[in-house]
Amino acid sequence: MTAVLRITHKFRNVCHHAYFGISIRTCSQKEVLRQGELHTPVMVNEVLECLQPQPGQVFIDMTFGAGGHSQRILESAPDIKLFVLDRDPVSYSIAKRLAVKFPGQVEPLLGRFSELPVLLKSHGIRHNSIDGILFDFGCSSMQFDVAERGFSVSKDGPLDMRMDGDRFPEEPTAADVLAKVDEEDLVKILKVYGEEKQAKKIARAVMEARYVFKKLETTSELGDLVASVCIDEERLDKLQRHTHSATKTFQALRIFVNNEVNELNFGMIIAETYLKVGGKLVTLTFHSLEDRIVKRHLLGNVIDNAINPLPLKYTDSSLWYDRNEVDSVLHSNWKLVHKHVLTPSTEEVAVNPRSRSAKLRAATKVTNSFV
Repeated sequence: MTAVLRITHKFRNVCHHAYFGISIRTCSQKEVLRQGELHTPVMVNEVLECLQPQPGQVFIDMTFGAGGHSQRILESAPDIKLFVLDRDPVSYSIAKRLAVKFPGQVEPLLGRFSELPVLLKSHGIRHNSIDGILFDFGCSSMQFDVAERGFSVSKDGPLDMRMDGDRFPEEPTAADVLAKVDEEDLVKILKVYGEEKQAKKIARAVMEARYVFKKLETTSELGDLVASVCIDEERLDKLQRHTHSATKTFQALRIFVNNEVNELNFGMIIAETYLKVGGKLVTLTFHSLEDRIVKRHLLGNVIDNAINPLPLKYTDSSLWYDRNEVDSVLHSNWKLVHKHVLTPSTEEVAVNPRSRSAKLRAATKVTNSFV
């Protein structure tokens, strides 16, 4: 993990202040409404059961998306105050319409997790004051469905993948990453962020493609390139359906371009900071990298505000620590609501196949951090 964080810093230094001229089409108001109406929130009943909204409570939806979870929270009890955050300008537009529907109850916020403390301060929100926080990590259905965003291997469009849209035009797109990253770093990105077994072959093919295409600029170009490398490999998803061989490559690039690992880690720190004692945290993750970060935060397996690269099961029998030393290292301010992770029902997966990879974890904050 540490090595990849160094890669991120190294590459962002290379690309800083460079304007690449690739923009994302702004969706029309009609399209924004249509996408929001068609979106199906994942495990919404389980989310509400864990949050247990009560009249007058204050919540933060850290990943608003199309607002499916937010609307159900608002409908579950009267006079709820809800801060809704999203880094995507399209989602922010939907959030403003939800604020009209629930006047005085919804505060739309545009920004990343790392921007949230400043945004909350502008609204007078203090630490240890929020009743519940929800994370629905990953990419939203709207982003996958709009070809111009470049998130989906099945829809041809520019290789963009920036969740922020054009808010930060100097930030590199996925096409810029592929045009500038060196082979060794690309292998690490694909292995760590995509858990791609063919990372070396794919990275080599990208390097060779530079001499042919000058630059991989569309999703179909990248998808076809990866498919040509993995031609003898058949891949299936969790529903045993055929999946494109470039899916993990797209995931890895999306996570890297949007700095999702660092943002997720910081988001968990923010949740612990702003929740009151007794407040509820609910997370929905969609791949093992996200779930691993959440789980280790909840278990207290965190060192210097970052997750321990090793799980707790790895121990050295030659070392001995007294109880106070162990408690100081493995202290957690969380109490897990469920012993095991929750997954969507068979019925929900049949209706909404994109929920198939979802894992829900919930916890209650039991103490304030004094660090």
